[in-house]
Amino acid sequence: MDLFITIALVVLLFALLGSGVWIGLTLLGVAWIGMELFTSRPVGDAMAVTMWGSLSSWTLTALPLFVWMGEILFRTRLSQDMFRGLAPWLQRVPGRLLHANIVGCTIFAAVSGSSAATCATIGKMTLPELARRGYPEDMTLATLAGAGTLGLMIPPSIIMIVYGVTAEVSITRLFIAGVIPGLMLAALFMAYTMVWSLAHPGRIPPPDAPMSFARKVHASRHLIPVVTLIAAVLGSIYVGIATATEAAALGVVGALVLSAVQGSLSRRVFVESLMGATRLYCMIALILAGAAFLTLSMGYIGLPRRLAEFITGFGLAPFWLLFWLLVFYMVLGCFLDGISMVVLTMGVILPTIQRAGIDLIWFGIFIVMAVEMAQITPPVGFNLFVLQGMTKRQVPWIAKVTLPFFLIMAAAVGLIYFFPAIVTWLPARIS
Repeated sequence: MDLFITIALVVLLFALLGSGVWIGLTLLGVAWIGMELFTSRPVGDAMAVTMWGSLSSWTLTALPLFVWMGEILFRTRLSQDMFRGLAPWLQRVPGRLLHANIVGCTIFAAVSGSSAATCATIGKMTLPELARRGYPEDMTLATLAGAGTLGLMIPPSIIMIVYGVTAEVSITRLFIAGVIPGLMLAALFMAYTMVWSLAHPGRIPPPDAPMSFARKVHASRHLIPVVTLIAAVLGSIYVGIATATEAAALGVVGALVLSAVQGSLSRRVFVESLMGATRLYCMIALILAGAAFLTLSMGYIGLPRRLAEFITGFGLAPFWLLFWLLVFYMVLGCFLDGISMVVLTMGVILPTIQRAGIDLIWFGIFIVMAVEMAQITPPVGFNLFVLQGMTKRQVPWIAKVTLPFFLIMAAAVGLIYFFPAIVTWLPARIS
């Protein structure tokens, strides 16, 4: 009977998702049916209490603030100036301006927190310029799609905030833990781009006219506003003078001030950024509320406990447990976005992870890497959708050219497993 209930609810969940019903409403509906039919607790009271509790967390306040900060940068000259400051320094590196995608995404990820926003913002700056200069479209899109996922890893990260809230771990420690893995991924992406460029020298346009060191330094002045904002937001967290929520508020104020100083902040930009952030956060909040209620419903039915017992009953070693979880998230990523993946599964997966003795901060970075890989996995890879909208190329073609970066991320998961200090060393030194 328990197996029948579980299968029926899972089939109903995917049927509603496949029919196009909003994810948050789907989660709430399935949770309501599960509690109404298979438990004795009053459903209305349980839903009201759970939804309020999941959305009234002070920690969660950081999420809409970071989203708003990213929207401000997306709509002002701060993001555009980044390319102008980076380009002169990349002319002599193998691959040349292809690295502008990777370095630009790495920098913007530190003030955005969203993979899609990072990919779209850097793409709007670099794609026309790289096409005009004759860079190959396949490698241009591949570097952008791969590096765009860094918006999830390099703090501040929306997905880390969601994981921290659902797993009840320190968001500040998660942010700190994501720094080295994020920079490692960026370095791996750049290394592959260099190797590819050396193997295909005829596909890379010749360098621009040489610039003196003084002119390069002068061009770098365009990076100062963004670098200042990054230092203010992340520095306040790392030195312990601000929580993630306070740093997010500082980031919004800093983005508004810098945009105003540059003259790119208008009433229209302010309203559009605020409304864009509101729409995105409302979508996320509905998903979080629905997932919290679904987790409660499944808990009353007993699914998490039985599933944890089922998985641990196999006696899997941590390596194989994580391996099959990675495969599971890759499959789930074909149907759901990253936030939905995290909030849907944490209530079921975390008891098993804790029983296996896996550090929850390390597991948070593992989950972020898995979600990063899902961002470029068809058919629901968000970065693929972003690039399709910008280039009119088909998703399968974009996924094909992005495959090497998917494999690089898979290798990075192996690195953090065999060398966990990549994740745990910095939080242990700072926190």
